[in-house]
Amino acid sequence: MEKETDSVVAACDISNSAVIKFVVVIGVVSLFADMTHEGARSITGPFLSVLGASGAIVGIVAGFGELIGNALRLASGYLADKTEKYWAIIFIGYAMNLLAVPLLALAGHWEIAAVLMIMERMGRAIRNPARDVILSCASEKIGRGWGFGIHEAMDTIGAVIGPLLVAGIFFWKGTYQTAFGWLLVPALMALGVLFTAYTLYPSPYGLESASIKLESKGFTKSFWFYIAAVACIAAGYADFPLVAYHFKKVASVPEHWIPIFYAVAMGVAAVAALLFGRLFDRLGFSILIVSVLLSALFAPLVFIGGFYWALAGMALWGVGMGAQESIMRAAIADLVPPQRLGFAFGLFNTMYGVAWFLGSVFMGILYDASIAALVVFSVAAQLLAIPVILASLKTFRS
Repeated sequence: MEKETDSVVAACDISNSAVIKFVVVIGVVSLFADMTHEGARSITGPFLSVLGASGAIVGIVAGFGELIGNALRLASGYLADKTEKYWAIIFIGYAMNLLAVPLLALAGHWEIAAVLMIMERMGRAIRNPARDVILSCASEKIGRGWGFGIHEAMDTIGAVIGPLLVAGIFFWKGTYQTAFGWLLVPALMALGVLFTAYTLYPSPYGLESASIKLESKGFTKSFWFYIAAVACIAAGYADFPLVAYHFKKVASVPEHWIPIFYAVAMGVAAVAALLFGRLFDRLGFSILIVSVLLSALFAPLVFIGGFYWALAGMALWGVGMGAQESIMRAAIADLVPPQRLGFAFGLFNTMYGVAWFLGSVFMGILYDASIAALVVFSVAAQLLAIPVILASLKTFRS
């Protein structure tokens, strides 16, 4: 790969059609990548069990992988800003993230499989901040909300197709090894399209890297207020495994309908990412408040309501997921100087992941004690984000 001349600036010297083309190509990369690692994640738990791992080991491996993945994003984002080797970091991260999946087909012991699963999470952490920086700059001319919305919509489509592909392989009497082996196909397609994106758009920032000097000063108050608001939302967002556990336990949703409910939520998330992304470009931060008001209603519907109320709740859950993965990332670029974007995205992802983990643990404890208390916490934590968002907006304008 030739020496990169990427530099982070506030504008991209390319046409709107070229921007859209690049955003779509990066979206295709994410589609194939999510087909690969989300398809694998749908069966890694049972696969570890087949290899002799206990339930505790499965939980530890999954939790440790997420912890390492979130923590590594800070270092990856800082390294991307410091070196400006955005494309190199992206290629390393995607290669590690994607190739670890088909290698699971060769794992004969749970220890080897665990290492590969953690490697997959590490690769995802390495690539994401640098990719988001490039996507942020590239999509500025068409609107960052729209750019991240397109990307998240295509990403979500891949997250739906991957598990369905694996389910189809098992339907035709395939094995775990067969499923992991077939996931090599979308993995290689993702890497091939990624190389195409690089050849089409090798220097997305349009200026020499020497033209921008890395600043050492800290982030603004508006950024920290925003991170606090994101943490509130993440902490109050019930993870789908807990929701699915509730559906099965109280029989509010028949077991064979549970994956369909999840697919509905993912479909809504894809549409919401596009809609809220476009609205973010026109209305700004205020659309974040609208998304929070809508998504906060999912908890009472899914945990207290019957079949149809639960379905409506999952649709609102999808609205929140679509907004979180599109406009929440797009807003980062408006709050920090462009030369700090890599570290900012890394910090954003880390704080989001930590808050999500802590909130999930707390809601799991609350579920065993009182479902009503869980609902109150979920709604209250998300609504608490609204005044914090307003504080961020106030300091940003000032």
